[in-house]
Amino acid sequence: MKNIKFFGSIPAIVTPFKKNGELDLSALEKLVGYQLEGGVDAIVACGSTGEAATLNDEEYVTVIKTVVKKVSERGPKKLRVLVIAGAGSNDTKKAIHFSRLAKEAGADGLLHVTPYYNKPTPNGLVLHFKEIAKAVDLPIIIYNVPGRTGSNVSPATIVRIAREVPEVVAVKEASGSLNQMMEIINEVAKNGPKELKNFVVLSGDDALALPLIALGGQGCISVVCNEAPKLFSQMIHLALEGNINEARKLHYELLPLMNINFIESNPIPVKNALALMGIITESLRLPLTSLEDKNKPLIEKVLKELKLI
Repeated sequence: MKNIKFFGSIPAIVTPFKKNGELDLSALEKLVGYQLEGGVDAIVACGSTGEAATLNDEEYVTVIKTVVKKVSERGPKKLRVLVIAGAGSNDTKKAIHFSRLAKEAGADGLLHVTPYYNKPTPNGLVLHFKEIAKAVDLPIIIYNVPGRTGSNVSPATIVRIAREVPEVVAVKEASGSLNQMMEIINEVAKNGPKELKNFVVLSGDDALALPLIALGGQGCISVVCNEAPKLFSQMIHLALEGNINEARKLHYELLPLMNINFIESNPIPVKNALALMGIITESLRLPLTSLEDKNKPLIEKVLKELKLI
């Protein structure tokens, strides 16, 4: 496995659809180009923000290939941003299946949500990731998001997975608990063997990205980056360089947009915002529906304040 480190500003991009529900590949290319111009460090395709649960295998591969092709226009692979594919499932065999499809499509890494609904034990989680790593030679990011999975993965279990499955190189932490994130960082720093020295903790919550970096995190897999890649990337890079005061100014500038993005289930608000910005058409797949009328002026107001429309 290649020695890849995930860090910095990483948008979890939406999947644009046409009004008839088909993939809108021209809008996808436009969105990826917007992210690249904004200075992002990697791109996550087919995550929960990308409505991956509604994509069939052919669409899944098409989205990843389109993103890989677009970023490849930037030059040789070593100069382009990394493409990370969401490949998670609560069925280990399906997770392996998606991982293989992602690798064949050109992805550089995998984002695997911890199995939802089943609620596996720590032993089950370790074996789940071992089987994925055994089947597909790509670096893996664990995605811990209790609000969607129904169960929280403890810091001890995350560190255990990282120890026993060296292909797991990072965690996207969306528990909402800075204390939990600190525990992971501290466990790795104090007790982790040499092979864990490059294990990375990424924020899964935009609003916690700055405080997490101040505590030792290395970046964020972001929703708000869809709309404001330049501002968000600047904030993340300033923070990583230790310029917390300047990063804090951008954090508070972006905070209203970070918050409004979750006024309804993600990615409903961000798709409305991107449509207002002229990047995509506001089209979602059931069971998600368009933004409620009462919330549309709120998003428009925030976008105007940030001069995004």
